[in-house]
Amino acid sequence: MSSEFAIQSSAELSAPTAVAGQRRYALTHCTLYTGNQILENHALVIEGIRIVDLVPEAQLSPVLPRLDGQGWAAAPGFIDLQLNGCGGVMFNDAITADTLETMHRTNLRSGTTSFLPTLITTTDAAMVEAIALVTEYRRQFPHRVLGLHLEGPYLNPSRSGIHNKAYIRSADRAMVNHIVQAGPEVVKLVTLAPERVAPEYIQQLAKAGIVVSAGHTEASFEAALAGFEAGVSMVTHLFNAMSPWQGRSPGLVGAVFSQAKVYAGIIADGHHVHYGSVGLAHQIKQDHLVLVTDATPPVGTTLESFMIGGQQVFYRDGRCVSADGTLGGAALTLIDAVGNCVRHAGISLAEALRMATLYPARSIAIDHDLGLLSVGYQANITLFDPATFMVKGVIDQGVLAWDSADLDLSSRTA
Repeated sequence: MSSEFAIQSSAELSAPTAVAGQRRYALTHCTLYTGNQILENHALVIEGIRIVDLVPEAQLSPVLPRLDGQGWAAAPGFIDLQLNGCGGVMFNDAITADTLETMHRTNLRSGTTSFLPTLITTTDAAMVEAIALVTEYRRQFPHRVLGLHLEGPYLNPSRSGIHNKAYIRSADRAMVNHIVQAGPEVVKLVTLAPERVAPEYIQQLAKAGIVVSAGHTEASFEAALAGFEAGVSMVTHLFNAMSPWQGRSPGLVGAVFSQAKVYAGIIADGHHVHYGSVGLAHQIKQDHLVLVTDATPPVGTTLESFMIGGQQVFYRDGRCVSADGTLGGAALTLIDAVGNCVRHAGISLAEALRMATLYPARSIAIDHDLGLLSVGYQANITLFDPATFMVKGVIDQGVLAWDSADLDLSSRTA
C-alpha cells in the first residue's frame, strides 16, 4: 500500500495506517456524501472501526491527527450483493478463504468494502461447503463478507443464461432446511424462480430472515405477484434472465414495477441493460433500485477468458460472453456503475452513490451499521474523484486499506 496518503498532525507520524486503526483521527478536506446530505468543510472523526463524530472542520482539536482527503469526494464504502468473482478468481471454482481474500483486496481498489460472494448453480455438496466457509470466515470478518448469495440452483432452465443446466433442479426439503438452519447471518440472499419453487419453501426462507430474490425465471405477472406474497422481496439483475414487460403479458419486470416495496438489483454496464432502461427503472423504483456488478474474474486483471457454468467465457470490449454470445456475468465495478448512472442514465451523483451503499444495505437489513457516513456506523469510506470516477483511497474498518499509488498526497501542517 502506498504511504503517500498521509495522516497529518502537529507531531510527525511515521505509520499512518497504524494510527488510523488504533486511535482517534479525523478525515478532512473532502466533500462528504453521507447518504443523507452533502457536506463541505466538515470532518468525520474515526476511532477504531467506528465513526464517532461528524463536525465542522473548524471545531476539530488542533492536536487531533488528520487524514487529508485532498479535496476528493467521500462516500460510504460500496456494498455489492452479487459478486461471482474478481481478481482472477471465481468463487464457484475455489470455495476457500483465499478466494474471499483475493475478492476483497480487488474490491478495495474500486471502493467496495463489503460484499456477498455469489455461488451460482452447483451441487448440494458445493453449497454445503460454501455455507461452512462463510460461517467460519464471518467470525473474523463479519463486515467484509456480509453473507452468502446462492444464485440457483432452483431456477427455470429456459432462463438459465450461463448457468449449468445440468445442476438446475427442484428445491428439496433437506437442502432448504440446511439453508434455513445456517440462517441469515450466513446465507443472506437466495435467488430462485418463484414459479418453480413451492410457496412453502419461499415462506420458510423468508420467515428465517433470508432475502428471497426472483431471478432466472419465466414467471408470469400473476406468478410473480404470488411469489411476492409468499415472501420474495427482491429481483436479481432486473431485465436479465426474466420474463419481460409486454403489453399483454407484464411478466416479472411488470410485476416488480407494480410493487413499490420490492427491491431490484441492476447491472449498469451498458451491456446487460440499456442506460435508458436504467433511468426509467430508477424513476419507477426510486430508493428500491440497487446497483450490483455480477462481476467475474477479469475485474482487476488482464484475463481474456475464464470458465463459468461449464462454458468458456471471453472478455472482449468490456463484455463477458460465451462462444454462442450468451452474457456470462460482467466485468464491472461499483464505482464504474455509479459513474455510468451519472453520465448516461440521468441520475444524480448523490443518488447513484445511495444505490451502491444505502439501498443495498437496506435491502438486506444491515442499514443500521453500513451504508451511511453517520455517527455509530462502521468506518468504511471510499474516496474518489467525482470528475473521473477514479477511486483514490479506501478506509476499511477505520484503517486506510488502499490508496492510489500515483497520487502526490503529502503531509501538511495541522
